[in-house]
Amino acid sequence: MLLNRAQTALLGVSLSAASLALWAASAGAQSAEPGKAHPALWPQAKSQGLIDAKTESRITTLLKRMSLEEKVGQMIQADTASIKPEDLRRYPLGSILAGGSSPPINAPDRSAAGPWIKTAQAFNAIAMEKRPGHEPIPIMFGIDAVHGNNNVVGATLFPHNSALGAAHDPDLIRRIGEATARETAAAGMDWAFAPTLAVPQNDRWGRTYEGYSEDPALVRAYSAKMIEGLQGAPGKGKLQNGYVSASAKHFLGDGGTLNGVDQGNTDIPESELIAIHSVGYPPAIKAGTRTIMASFNSWQGVKMHGNKSLLTDVLKQRMGFDGFIIGDWNGHAQVPGCTATDCPQSFNAGLDMAMAPDSWKGLFETTVKQVRDGVIPMTRVDDAVRRILRVKFKSGLFDPARPYEARTDVIGSPAHRAIAREAVRKSLVLLKNDGVLPVKASARIMVAGSAADDISQQSGGWSLSWQGDGNTNADFPNAQSIYAGIAEAMKAGGGSATLSVDGSFTQKPDLAIVVFGEKPYAEGLGDLRSLEFEAGDKQSLALLKKLKSAGIPVVSVFLSGRPLWVNPELNQSDAFVAAWLPGSEGGGIADVLIGDAKGKPRADFTGRLSYSWPKTAAQFTLNKGQAGYDPLFPLNHGLSYAAPGKVGQLSEVAGIDATPANKSRYFADGRVHAPFSLTLGAGITQRPVDSASRQEGAIQLSWNAGAMAKASIDGEGVDLRFESSAEMMLKMTYRVDTPAGGNIKLGMGQGMVNADEIFKAGAGWRTVRIPLKCFAERGADMAHLQPVWTLSSAGPLTISFSEIELATQAPGGVCPSQP
Repeated sequence: MLLNRAQTALLGVSLSAASLALWAASAGAQSAEPGKAHPALWPQAKSQGLIDAKTESRITTLLKRMSLEEKVGQMIQADTASIKPEDLRRYPLGSILAGGSSPPINAPDRSAAGPWIKTAQAFNAIAMEKRPGHEPIPIMFGIDAVHGNNNVVGATLFPHNSALGAAHDPDLIRRIGEATARETAAAGMDWAFAPTLAVPQNDRWGRTYEGYSEDPALVRAYSAKMIEGLQGAPGKGKLQNGYVSASAKHFLGDGGTLNGVDQGNTDIPESELIAIHSVGYPPAIKAGTRTIMASFNSWQGVKMHGNKSLLTDVLKQRMGFDGFIIGDWNGHAQVPGCTATDCPQSFNAGLDMAMAPDSWKGLFETTVKQVRDGVIPMTRVDDAVRRILRVKFKSGLFDPARPYEARTDVIGSPAHRAIAREAVRKSLVLLKNDGVLPVKASARIMVAGSAADDISQQSGGWSLSWQGDGNTNADFPNAQSIYAGIAEAMKAGGGSATLSVDGSFTQKPDLAIVVFGEKPYAEGLGDLRSLEFEAGDKQSLALLKKLKSAGIPVVSVFLSGRPLWVNPELNQSDAFVAAWLPGSEGGGIADVLIGDAKGKPRADFTGRLSYSWPKTAAQFTLNKGQAGYDPLFPLNHGLSYAAPGKVGQLSEVAGIDATPANKSRYFADGRVHAPFSLTLGAGITQRPVDSASRQEGAIQLSWNAGAMAKASIDGEGVDLRFESSAEMMLKMTYRVDTPAGGNIKLGMGQGMVNADEIFKAGAGWRTVRIPLKCFAERGADMAHLQPVWTLSSAGPLTISFSEIELATQAPGGVCPSQP
């Protein structure tokens, strides 16, 4: 159904009468050619601050001096984990990135600014060498600085975008962008892969927290402000004055994929693609964004990385984008007929720089040949390279001065942390308050819950690692946990706060603040089947019930990247605060929750929902303006001390079974997680044992001596193709209680590895990570994996396991030998 003029005006899309008429005429053409855009229907824009005669003349001169190899090199980006600086002498690439879990040179991935600066300098030194047959051109160094410069230890971590949407404060977004730019430049990097301009329409999508809102108008209002913050005024901001290049992403429709599946298909009419998903791009282009990142997703079955009608006809021509289009992580390989090392279709469609993290060498060689053979026209190459050089000139990369690289004091500075703390305060949304907030600072309270003193959990994904896992509080110097912020505020007011993660106490507190929510995740692993929080594993609810039954007033602080169905938890709470993923400044929560000694507020709640809150776990496509819109809390809802409200008893019927969604967590917290089950062969016994952190939080498996016996965790066949291609790993936390003499086999599906070395004698709990590709290479069908885990031994052998699950890549993960 076509949008009418009033609807398009409301969403900020201006369609002329002629365009609307063309819609009716082109309806048949759309169905005949899925995925082909009609440029005349799209809003017009024009890049500001990118083109001037002097710069274009310099580019023309430089292009004449460049060899074909140097031109193709500019069009390819490699990852720090797969390239060394000296490789640039043979392969003159134009850009380097550090992926979410990729390390600097000769240093761990969790590093402070120093190793990152040395890494950027090392690559640039080779790129700028004066040697025969080489044209010195600076590289661009890109990083996923999506909520601050989040790969660098000590950086300020701002709330994720779903939280910032609740703040409804465009100027705050500009200031966050500026602070992020300063901390990125100070770490030696010049390019931030931000902002995300997705308009998520299905909250099951694992990247929902990267979007500001389900409301296109709010995304449009934030778009230019973040570009301005990162880059400065159009044509004015340079690396030398603390600005970096921005990358508006992901073009286009990533927030509209069917079933909320990452990298999936956005099967919607062109009118909806324009009115909902494109609205952030014209403001970003007018604000001078230098780069735009192509999306993994398809539109009407056509992959974005190969969609010429959108990348060239709409984005570059109709919208007047004069910067360059960067691909996503091997995204070109998903175009039909392409591989990671061979994809002329993507360049011909309009991609200017391919993100080829580990495929860069093969892609370089094939692309050079394809240009020589005329498969990729030289005019297309020159256009792409001109755009890339334009950005390098305009961002100041040809100026060797790097004054911010010496200013490591900028990273995590008090001024930036103050902005982040302000953002936390402004993003908190009060959903329930039965007279218990604000907390009197003179009271004696308990702070409980698994996330109370966990900076990693409050920061979420894209925090020092891709999925945000594997971190401890020690990895976040100068950051403050939510508990620490509360304790500080209570002490200042003459009261006290005691940390008790499990809610136990000897002296009954006046009140309990329970902090709980989603564990960190990012793309792929964050996708859900339903919006039910802790489906089948209601540990947080059990804690709330325990405290309520003891007659203790309960304030719930809920951490999540998206709205989730939490009716049971709301019923057990006297107050409930949606705190989203606040980042490194947990004290911002205390600023609003904790009043003065008499209970007078120090700050009020001003946050309002930028996503509709579901009434059932099945309302995952719940967006304002849709037919049958019936949320628990509507878009822009939020209570305050000044404007309180009541929440009655809520239904606790979820409306959908979520357990089949789990495909990454097999054993944890002392039990096998649904929908999986444990099967033990003859001669194997089990019993619960304590883990390193929890009573009966582990299981001990014992093999008797005799024939080979197998323990397995079974399901109905799990699709782990994405996880395997993303280089994820099988993670096991275990303790060898009685070692075996040998002949131990570990498997996933039909893929087996020798586990003798893994389970050799040793004291205490250990953790091992084995790349999923090890099992795939040895016969595992990653599309229909069954069982997901097996362990065989002729015994005797006794091992205790506290965790068996999937995790992100980590240094040292190698394939064991063949069994």
